[in-house]
Amino acid sequence: MELTLSGDKVGFQSITHNTIMPSVLYTPQKAAIKTNPTIDPSKILEKVEEKPPPKKTLAKGIRKTYEEFCGNTSIHGFQYFGQHRPRKEIFFWIVVFAITIYFCTSIIVRIYVKWYETPVIVSFSEKSTPIWNIPFPRVTICPETKRSINKTAEDTFVELYRKMKDFEKGDRQFNENFTRTDLEDTLTLMHICNSINVNTEPIIKNLSYTDIMSRMLPNFDKYFHTCAWFGNETSCNSLFKKVYTDEGICYVFNTLKADDMYREDVMKSKVTAESKDKQKKVPLKWSLEEGYAVGSDLHTYPARVLTSGSDAGLTIYLQSFLEEMDYSCNGPIQGFKVMLHSPDDVPSVTKHFVRISMEKEVMIAIKPNMITTSADIAAYDPEKRRCFMNKDRQLRFYKVYSQNNCERECLTNYTLGQCKCVHFAMPRTENMTICAEDKIECYMKAHKKFYVKQFKDGSTQDEEAADDDDCNCLPACTSLDFETEISEGYFDLVSTLEAYNSTDDYFAEYPGGKMSRLVIYFKENQFITSRRSELYGITELVANFGGVLGLFMGVSILSVVEIIYHFTLRLWERMMG
Repeated sequence: MELTLSGDKVGFQSITHNTIMPSVLYTPQKAAIKTNPTIDPSKILEKVEEKPPPKKTLAKGIRKTYEEFCGNTSIHGFQYFGQHRPRKEIFFWIVVFAITIYFCTSIIVRIYVKWYETPVIVSFSEKSTPIWNIPFPRVTICPETKRSINKTAEDTFVELYRKMKDFEKGDRQFNENFTRTDLEDTLTLMHICNSINVNTEPIIKNLSYTDIMSRMLPNFDKYFHTCAWFGNETSCNSLFKKVYTDEGICYVFNTLKADDMYREDVMKSKVTAESKDKQKKVPLKWSLEEGYAVGSDLHTYPARVLTSGSDAGLTIYLQSFLEEMDYSCNGPIQGFKVMLHSPDDVPSVTKHFVRISMEKEVMIAIKPNMITTSADIAAYDPEKRRCFMNKDRQLRFYKVYSQNNCERECLTNYTLGQCKCVHFAMPRTENMTICAEDKIECYMKAHKKFYVKQFKDGSTQDEEAADDDDCNCLPACTSLDFETEISEGYFDLVSTLEAYNSTDDYFAEYPGGKMSRLVIYFKENQFITSRRSELYGITELVANFGGVLGLFMGVSILSVVEIIYHFTLRLWERMMG
């Protein structure tokens, strides 16, 4: 072994078979070595052995941990940042890594925005639904004949209106040519006939238009001759009930009772003629969202059928009489209007209907169009899922939320705000005034103005009425509509009666009668529903994020764990060890 002094380094070398062993080096201050070249080597060895280890700092610990992390991580490209490479290579990998992060972040942001703004998708259900899981549609039939008239007495609407004008200009004394009943009929017809009549002030205040319409309308049995439900002939009076609509009196089958449809403070007797005792007879064990109660029998409320086909549907023989048609009221139109909709829905009779002419056989095959909602989207905000559940939106007049019910309520509130009154067929409370004949033009203009604002605002609420009417009529999350296929043919009543030798008997009882046959039935036993469900749930959202991160950077949950491990536990052990 020999001592070697070289520059500012002192070491010992062991020479054996021309092999130089590693030197134990000590680097003292250069000035001390130069000034004292005869330093004792044993003292140098003591200094080497007694020298304390380098001081550990947090910056050095982080740097060492970072280098170790880059060399062992599974994240793509990070190993190049922990190696001593040329600056060009380091710059290249920095650029590649930045571009990768940019595209990865952009895609993740797009996925999140899509999930946040449109979290719901409507798709077809995986399996079909039998028709006995849903109710038979509510059938609304409105006769075009608004009142029985006697043409020999010239009591058409136009003639009555002329007499009323003469009455206003004269001494306003009733006589046999124009009675108070005639005046009440005229004022009522002004609300339901297709004509606008303006008066400076109401002639008679606080008229009960519903009572007057009931008095004017011909006998129900005269127009609804025979009915059959589910193949069994039955009285039409037991199937249909009277309701008051924008076009006067109509008759409905398979609707919810007034107590189940309207809230407690609504004047139910002014929207339906159903007695209170009849309303409480059968409890409601169905809702559109939940369906029929478990264990429900065939005879349910509302009614349903077990199979498709005309034999299992509703059949009605309708009659009309030409001599009773008042063409001055609705023009050259005869017959009936028919509307099909969900039992809990109250649509406008002027929007969607099927015309039933006289001496026709009309077959209406219906196909349900139902949208259901999965339970997992109930937690979303209604504005995000773009629909209301029944618990989300409480209407003022209706217990059941539907888009039609909401729009009708909004129109009622808007009309009340514009005219300080409502149409007699609108739902209302006891303190709301009925529009008299001097307000006919006002509420008709209010209707048009409301629909124009609805179009301009892109919603069912105009901004001016936002304080008075919170009208935001999104579709119901669970809805039921009916598509129809209509076929018709000639219904030869006279030839049929002649075949049975009953012509004289029939026309003796119904002089001038013309008959039509209406059949409504389900087309198929099964139908495919649509379903609102999550476009991305939390599971799908996390999976999409992980897929993008794995594709671009190789990042996984374990990669995050590695980062946490190296810069917490591993760094702590390095600093303390």
